Amino acid sequence: MNIGPWEFPQSAVFLAPMAGVTDRPFRQLCRQLGAALAVSEMVTSKPELFQTRKTQSRLNHEGEAKPVSVQILGTDAEQMAQAAQFNVQHGADIIDINMGCPAKKVCNISAGSALLRDEVLVSRILSTVTRSVAVPVTLKIRTGWDKNNKNTVNIAKIAQDSGIQALTIHGRTRACGYSGEAEYDMIKAVKQQVSIPIIANGDINSAEKAQYVLQYTGADAIMIGRGAMRSPWIFSDINHYLATGTHLPEPSLQEKSKIILGLLNELYSFYGSSHGVRIARKHLAQVIKPLSGGEQFWKRINRINDAQQQFTMTQNFFNSCSNL
Repeated sequence: MNIGPWEFPQSAVFLAPMAGVTDRPFRQLCRQLGAALAVSEMVTSKPELFQTRKTQSRLNHEGEAKPVSVQILGTDAEQMAQAAQFNVQHGADIIDINMGCPAKKVCNISAGSALLRDEVLVSRILSTVTRSVAVPVTLKIRTGWDKNNKNTVNIAKIAQDSGIQALTIHGRTRACGYSGEAEYDMIKAVKQQVSIPIIANGDINSAEKAQYVLQYTGADAIMIGRGAMRSPWIFSDINHYLATGTHLPEPSLQEKSKIILGLLNELYSFYGSSHGVRIARKHLAQVIKPLSGGEQFWKRINRINDAQQQFTMTQNFFNSCSNL
C-alpha cells in the first residue's frame, strides 16, 4: 500500500497516535521493533501555542526514521491548514488529521471525534488542509458519535473526495470511549465503498487478533495503540506471524529490561531528567504491572522523582524477576 510517495508492506503494522505516549523516544523504539509507521502525539492547530514547551517537544523529529507522520488537531479549516504547513516546515512527511479523539476536553471544543457530527465542516477542513500542503494527508476517525449516529461510510467518501490518502478507523464510537470491545463491521463496510487505503484500529493486542482483523475487514494495514504500550515488541511478533504463521519467542526478562531501560535513558535525554522521570512513569506502569510483584513495585517507584534512582530501581526489579 502507498500513502502518497511512501510505500508500505501489505498488512503493515502502524503505531497509533496517543497523547502523552507517542513522543519521539517511544516512536523511535516502536520503529526499531518493527512498526512501519509511528504517528506523533496530536499537535495543536492554534498558532499562539506553537512556541510552548509541549508543542516544541512534539516538533522535534531529530534522528527520526522517515516518513515522519504528525497528527494535528483543531476545528478551524484555515488554522488547520496553517498548522499543516507549519509542521511540514518542521519535518513532517505526512500530516494526519485527528477526528477520532474521544477525550472530553477535546470534544468540548468540538474537536476530535466531535467533528464527525458536522459533515460539512469535515469536508471543509479536509479539503482546505489537503490543498495547503504538498505532502500526503491522512485522517483518523471513529465509527461515529454514538451507536445511533454511525456515519463512517459518509465520512470515508468525503475523505476520499477531499484528497485524503489513507483513512484509519477505530472500531468504536465516541460514546464508547475505550470501553467494551471494538467492532469491525463498519471498517469492513468502508473498505468495500472506497478505494483509498484503510487502516483498522482498536483492540488489536496479539498477532492472532491482527490476522483476524485484517482478514475480516479487508483493511490494508492495522494500527496498534494501547497494545504497544504494554508490549512494544508486539510489532515484530505480528510481522513475523503474518509472514510465517508462527510466533517469535517471547522476549526474555533480560531482553525486556534492555528495551525498557533504553527507553528510560532516551526519555531522560529528550525531556531532561526531571521531566523525563514523570513521563517515564506512564510507560513503566504498562510494562511492569503485569509482571510478578509488579503492582507492589509500581507503588514504590511511582513516588520516585530522581532519574538515577528510578533507573536503578527498575534495573534491580527486572534482575529480581529474572532470579525468581
